[in-house]
Amino acid sequence: MLRVSQVKQSIEEPIEQLPKHICKKLRIRERDLIRFSIYRESIDARRRPIQFSYVVDCEVACEKQILRKKLADVHLVEDVAFSLPQKGETKLQHRPVVIGFGPGGMFAALLLARAGYRPIVLERGQSLDPRIESVRRYWQGGPLDPKGNVQFGEGGAGTFSDGKLTTRSKDPRCHQVLKELVHFGAPKEIIYQAHPHIGTDILVDVVRALREEVIRYGGEIHFESTVEDFCLEEGKLKGLIVNGKRIDCEQAILAIGHSARDTMECLYGHSMEMQAKAFAVGVRVEHPQTLIDEQMYGAYAGHPRLGAASYRLTCRADNGRGVYTFCMCPGGVVVPAASKEGEVVVNGMSEHARDQINANSALLVQVTPKDFGEHPLDGIHYQQTLEQKAYELGGRNGCAPAQYTKDFLAGRASATFQEVLPSYARGVHLCDLHALFDAEINAALAQGIRQFDKQIHGFAKLGILTGVESRSSAPLRMLRDPQNLQSNLQGIYPCGEGAGYAGGIVTSAVDGIRCACALIEQFAPCD
Repeated sequence: MLRVSQVKQSIEEPIEQLPKHICKKLRIRERDLIRFSIYRESIDARRRPIQFSYVVDCEVACEKQILRKKLADVHLVEDVAFSLPQKGETKLQHRPVVIGFGPGGMFAALLLARAGYRPIVLERGQSLDPRIESVRRYWQGGPLDPKGNVQFGEGGAGTFSDGKLTTRSKDPRCHQVLKELVHFGAPKEIIYQAHPHIGTDILVDVVRALREEVIRYGGEIHFESTVEDFCLEEGKLKGLIVNGKRIDCEQAILAIGHSARDTMECLYGHSMEMQAKAFAVGVRVEHPQTLIDEQMYGAYAGHPRLGAASYRLTCRADNGRGVYTFCMCPGGVVVPAASKEGEVVVNGMSEHARDQINANSALLVQVTPKDFGEHPLDGIHYQQTLEQKAYELGGRNGCAPAQYTKDFLAGRASATFQEVLPSYARGVHLCDLHALFDAEINAALAQGIRQFDKQIHGFAKLGILTGVESRSSAPLRMLRDPQNLQSNLQGIYPCGEGAGYAGGIVTSAVDGIRCACALIEQFAPCD
């Protein structure tokens, strides 16, 4: 099979014209192109008219002749299908457990179930339907449910953060994750789009379908089942305390996500080896989506083949801190994402259509253990302090503190609502966000806003900031053996974003695959 890159097509041409451009690139007749599939699609907005740029995999009638031409952007590839590893010889005494049913836990459970291991999944949060209702009530001003919120429940935090699947990882298993999501009902375009996106409204059905397949292959999924403690003997896992009752277990994949702070503290108390790591904190910044479309696409803004425009911006502040946008949600909303009363946390999400009036993105500044301490749990305490401070600044009723970008740059509190209205569902309290962060973070945020305004004119004048975005990633890493992926507590496999080994839906899912494969390679299923 040939992989052909840099296949260009004008935005004004229908996708049905793509074979013509492939054949031109390969210098062959159209009848010699047997079949092709799109491997990657991206938008080149630097030129006018705007072009689509494709990477395609082709089966042709004259492959050897083409390879002899040594054409630029053409090379031979093998279509390597993913396969489960060979099972180990040591028989498990009990069924393996997967703790958490976010992306890492879902894909670990899926592989174990298909391989015949009949995993038991323990998810502290609610299943989708009651979880959606709990989140709706909270967003409408009701109380926060610790078992049903944006952080905890079926599908993990990604269920309510847009279903964005962008990753810079080159791991070939990323492609397998996308194919599986399509199998469970996601749009087929996510396999090749440069910035794939499902949308929260569709993602919930994908999660349901994946859950049903785990069950169909013999897995069990228990919701509202919190792992409260770990039973260890001589550093080896022997069981779990779940809702006050013991479950015997020697092998557990720990896919708890970045917000299960009590579990992290419990494992530290059992002497699991951990280390503090760098992460990032900041705010959500919102702009009119029309502004972003016009800045990115010019006269082509609103073109039916383009949809809502997105961006990704980075800079290095004079004080050495990285400043960047993250988890950008075109045509989306800023959502309440706390998992505990007395704290305010924000996140962003879009539905599949991306048709809301505002665009939003995390606007983050890097922080390191030098800012919060070298103890493995210091980063958690740092996050909590910011989230509690945001609660105070927001008025102690779940509202979020907010400030217009131009007021932030001028060093004055925002007093009245202006051009862009915040979308945060529980409402905002206008204030001065300088009270939320220290001077270094404030200086880096201000410099980032000014720098990004040079790339997207209006970024500094037509934006509003809402805080606090504090959970872009876990603040610690649970150390594991690079070969068998177990921690120093034998039988526990730290997995995904919460363990410090992933940064989003796709990489978390890939790490779930990786941990499941490590377990399969060592053990055979129990009777």
